[in-house]
Amino acid sequence: MNRPCRPRSLKVNPYAVPLRRLWLYAHIMVRFTVLASGSKGNSAVVSGGHTRILVDAGLSCRELFRRMRQAGEAPETLDAILITHEHMDHIGGLAVTARKLGIPVYFTEATHRAWVRWITPRRQMTYAQWIEQCRNQAAERQAEAAPEGSASECDDVEAETGAGATGAKALDEKASAIDDSKPDPAWLPSVQYFQAGRPFQIGDISVSPFTIPHDAADPVGFVFHAEGVRMAVATDLGYVPPNVKAQLRKVDLLLLESNHDLEMLRDGPYPWSVKQRVLSRVGHLSNEAAADFLESSYDGQASYVILAHLSESNNLPDLARVTAERALAGYGSLLANRLLLAGQHEPLSPISF
Repeated sequence: MNRPCRPRSLKVNPYAVPLRRLWLYAHIMVRFTVLASGSKGNSAVVSGGHTRILVDAGLSCRELFRRMRQAGEAPETLDAILITHEHMDHIGGLAVTARKLGIPVYFTEATHRAWVRWITPRRQMTYAQWIEQCRNQAAERQAEAAPEGSASECDDVEAETGAGATGAKALDEKASAIDDSKPDPAWLPSVQYFQAGRPFQIGDISVSPFTIPHDAADPVGFVFHAEGVRMAVATDLGYVPPNVKAQLRKVDLLLLESNHDLEMLRDGPYPWSVKQRVLSRVGHLSNEAAADFLESSYDGQASYVILAHLSESNNLPDLARVTAERALAGYGSLLANRLLLAGQHEPLSPISF
């Protein structure tokens, strides 16, 4: 007698990884994405474990989100914003981006103060208003120094002008209410301070900030460490001092400034005062200075070397590339020192480890 066949129950392998988890795993790996690099805006995304950090926000919020999506990064997954210094090409879209995402912003205290001063509107005063203010202050000082016997006279005057004073007070209260209703341009969802030389943790990523020589309040570079991978960011520096050289050793990825060609800068359109600033020890790193570091002080261990912050007026990508390639020629490894150039107008393809 034939018995009806019963379907066998499928055994589930407890060690099998669902497709969705495989997809998530692809997004958990360590990744570095340059969104923009140059005098018109700088920004990058560092991903490690389940943590994603936006390094600088030099583009508008809309443009940052567009470029992140173009590079395969989801803006809503960002956990924090990290700021190197307060110059416009690094913080232009900071406030709107942080508020839109509701995420904390990490500064040094001096950088935060400089950013607040920059973004807060300053009250403008005409000469006539200044004269009036001086007269009012002088009248107040004179009233404070008046003898006590004149108090009754002041009371009489106040009684006569009571209605006017009441009206003025009402106007002042209304004006203050209007001022209070204005949003604070320096408001951020959360502000966290760090200090150069003191590593700290953001989620799964360890951050080591280090001081760099640049004409800002307290500029820093960073070394990020996640899942055994070390990634360094060193741009906007006039030269490479010993402390920076020490930080840039044993990294798997190096983002290094190669801002200008010396001859192009000297013959270029900038005013002489700006040229002096760029060439100074708190200015920007030239192709030649970057190449000198790569040839004499770099340990040659990075898998990727990315040239960044190239000037559109005083540099050419081919010049920067050739100068760096000559410096890296002495390192024989075929798997290391793959040279890339970060651009101003399009994101660099994400680098994964």
